[in-house]
Amino acid sequence: MTGRDDPAVVADQPPPAWLADYLGYLATQRRAAALTLENYRRDLERLQRLADGRPPQALTGHDIRRFVARMHGEGLGGRSIARVLSAWRGLFRWFIRQRREMEVNPAEGVRPPKSPQPLPKALSPDQAQALLDAEPDDGLDVRDHAMFELLYSSGLRLAELAALDVGPALDLVERLVTVRGKRNKMRTVPVGSRAVEALQAWLAQRGNFAAGDEAALFVTRSGTRMSAGAIRSRLARWAQTRGLGVHVHPHMLRHSFASHVLQSSGDLRAVQELLGHASIRSTQVYTHLDFQHLAKVYDAAHPRARRR
Repeated sequence: MTGRDDPAVVADQPPPAWLADYLGYLATQRRAAALTLENYRRDLERLQRLADGRPPQALTGHDIRRFVARMHGEGLGGRSIARVLSAWRGLFRWFIRQRREMEVNPAEGVRPPKSPQPLPKALSPDQAQALLDAEPDDGLDVRDHAMFELLYSSGLRLAELAALDVGPALDLVERLVTVRGKRNKMRTVPVGSRAVEALQAWLAQRGNFAAGDEAALFVTRSGTRMSAGAIRSRLARWAQTRGLGVHVHPHMLRHSFASHVLQSSGDLRAVQELLGHASIRSTQVYTHLDFQHLAKVYDAAHPRARRR
């Protein structure tokens, strides 16, 4: 790295007038916080370094794409480059709208390199068993056990679980639950035998808690519908008291459901349908396996769906 490319050299030089003016605009007109201003300063000083003395008003889209390639080559990840590009776009918009010194935003339409999508965190099958095999201590524990068994058994989203009502949506005879997912799309998924048992135990006690006209399947101590936040908090507490040693959140049970069924079956299409994903690409985050024929994989594959 040459002295001209060294960020420390840029930092030792007095900031150009445009940088001080733009940061002043963000502070006074946009009321940006101190940390936000510092982040902008760092990203814009990077632009100053890469421009090698050329003013921002003279830069073109080709320059910005070259800068992106250079940042990536220096080891900056896609997410970080996306943040830098956002800061640069804001600066160029300021030059266009406030200063009337540019007509075209050279950073508009320039995309950062794609970052690899990490595999969602999931429990191991043994961790899932340890989480759910513990016996409930009281009525609220019976409720919590039923909620968590259902999340893991059927791969529900947190909002789908919280919205469930007592009634035909939950059919414990046929072992099915119908939920309304994203984009108002309805789907029906199986309920494993362990979850059925837990739900039956909760329904036997629900009347001790639910207000007379409350339709919610899962209710609080005071008889009202459980909120998403309350379910999240109860799950974290449940995992902690059972010594799992990891923070467990509701979506982790959905990830665990998908991972465990997919590991056992290799059937990506079936998992896509069970999760309610509109696109197979959303499901592919769990594996790079080729998807096979759609079959009845649930009862055979899910660790807690097998009848004892």
